[in-house]
Amino acid sequence: MTARPKILLTRRWTEEVERYLAERYDVTLNEHDVPMDAAALTQAMHDFDAICPTVSDHLGAPIVGTPGARVKVIGNFGVGFNHIDIEAARKAGITVTNTPDVLTDTTADLAILLMLMATRRAGEGERELRAGRWIGWRPTHLLGQDVSGKTLGLVGFGRIAQATARRAHHGFGMRIAYHSRRRADVGIEGQCGSTYYESLDALVADSDVLSLHCPGGAETHHLINRARLGLMKPTAVLVNTARGPVVDEAALAEALATQQIAAAGLDVYEREPIVHPALLGLENVVLLPHMGSGTLETRTAMGMRVARNIDLFFAGQPVHDKVV
Repeated sequence: MTARPKILLTRRWTEEVERYLAERYDVTLNEHDVPMDAAALTQAMHDFDAICPTVSDHLGAPIVGTPGARVKVIGNFGVGFNHIDIEAARKAGITVTNTPDVLTDTTADLAILLMLMATRRAGEGERELRAGRWIGWRPTHLLGQDVSGKTLGLVGFGRIAQATARRAHHGFGMRIAYHSRRRADVGIEGQCGSTYYESLDALVADSDVLSLHCPGGAETHHLINRARLGLMKPTAVLVNTARGPVVDEAALAEALATQQIAAAGLDVYEREPIVHPALLGLENVVLLPHMGSGTLETRTAMGMRVARNIDLFFAGQPVHDKVV
């Protein structure tokens, strides 16, 4: 009887997906659900046929390129794969897949949530109430901003950005502007009346809400830096559901503390799970613990997407969602 392929899930997944994989493979779970260190991940490259990592697992070249590795496929739980050294995987002949499409709407919902929480000072108000500091309604207390009729600027215009644009335009009557490496088709622009900006700096300066939807990596590291924060309106709000390193957190904390910009809403951070300490004491920033795809339905769909690619790989068929 042929031995079943050995698969490692580096974190706990939803019950439905774990059960599906366990019925088909020799699956090892991370029972304690804590990040695995480099030594454990390196050893796993020798012990398993497939590793299924998440964004919290940093698979750099020393790990992916481990000599004599047994792993032949990395099924990434997530769309972004900047935590995996793709060139090292290519050189080692390791297939890497990801999970596009399935988290688009859920993450767009969270971008809108952060926008509303930041503009309406909802986090600040909730903290005040829970701390017993609320003394009752009054006309000028915690005045926020309306979003209707305001300009939503999108940095990047992929699936999630487009879904965010549709919600903002059709739901709140916002004007949509965007900057990306390539201009979208006219038909896509027309779905939400969006305007293309060739200049990122011009988009930053014109936006009432600036929402980030660009990939991670060297090209976008600190794309929103002290200089670009200085271009934003004093009433503007920054939202980041993309990748933490896109924003210079120290510069952002300074801009918020000095009211250079009005507020921010963040779901991702430069050094997760560490958050810049200067942000933690500020009232005008909403901080969420990387919840962008965090619904049972979406996380299950993501896991099943990985599982089906694993099925295809071990059946000797072309996988879907192939990164390399």
